[in-house]
Amino acid sequence: MAQGVVANERWFRMTDDSGQMRFRKGFVDAIGHTPLIRLEALSRETGCDILGKAEFMNPGGSVKDRAARGLVEDAERRGALGPGGTVVDGTAGNTGIGLAHVCLARGYRCLIVMPDNQSADKYDTIRALGASLETVKAVPYSDPNHFQKVARRRAAEIPGAFWANQFDNVANRDTHVATTGPEIWRDTAGRVDAFVAATGTGGTLGGVARYLKSRRAEVRTVLADPQGSSLCHFVCHGELKSRGPGSITEGIGIARITANFAGVPIDAALTVSDAEAVYYVYRLLREEGLSLGASSGVNVAGAVRVARQLGPGHVIVTILCDTGAKYRPRLFDREWLASKNLERYADGATDFPDFDC
Repeated sequence: MAQGVVANERWFRMTDDSGQMRFRKGFVDAIGHTPLIRLEALSRETGCDILGKAEFMNPGGSVKDRAARGLVEDAERRGALGPGGTVVDGTAGNTGIGLAHVCLARGYRCLIVMPDNQSADKYDTIRALGASLETVKAVPYSDPNHFQKVARRRAAEIPGAFWANQFDNVANRDTHVATTGPEIWRDTAGRVDAFVAATGTGGTLGGVARYLKSRRAEVRTVLADPQGSSLCHFVCHGELKSRGPGSITEGIGIARITANFAGVPIDAALTVSDAEAVYYVYRLLREEGLSLGASSGVNVAGAVRVARQLGPGHVIVTILCDTGAKYRPRLFDREWLASKNLERYADGATDFPDFDC
């Protein structure tokens, strides 16, 4: 048998006389190349092709696998992370899960610092992956005990540790310039008219927006911001100012400009209420069979609004960030929804509060 393993768009091939096998070489190489899924009911309703990039199909279960890979590989290239080192970061959960997976695959230790108000499943998953986990009280970024600042201190205390710093390390954004953006461009044959996404670190929106604008300046890039975040008002008015109460969403919405978000070419922004996000989460479940988290609800709500603004015949792309499995005790628990006055939106009510910027 003549054997050879050849890299091709991160695919690896082994050939013999009987044919050819295609496979990925481990967890890290399985990240990316996720499909676009046409959201059929919403596409028919708007007359547009509303396409969700299925980032929940990454091996760690979310779009943050891309950031985890990019942050670690960049640190390796720069010599900031050596054999047997420790990767430390502060996260709402999905980046921590991605980092824990990548660290296992690469032979590093991992310490994750999280605020204490996230879904229990995220904590359990990070621990199950063998990472050390520290939870801290959820406080504003100005507080020295904010989870990002605690992570920075922990990294400084551990010999040979690397602080991934997902919010302000632009290797996060760069990985989306190099992978997510080109995949969207390729899979839409360059016909994408608008890209709509929420943001936390700024990496996904920032990287994809930069790439798509570099290919065609007319592509409309839109921030879909959850209620309580300050970024919509910043995009529209140049000032950080929140609208509405804090959101039930996890990992998106922020009150500062990160290095990953700074200078991103954003054409417009809108605010999505929790009520509207829940409405679309449950429509996606009932109509498309997709169980997704609340951040995906925000993204799809924004994509539908942009589709209606542009009119029929356009191609709108958004991000389906992660699955709903992590949020069963909250988003998919009727009693919990009722405690937040959100249950009727899961049943189809559309009288959404207006927190737009």
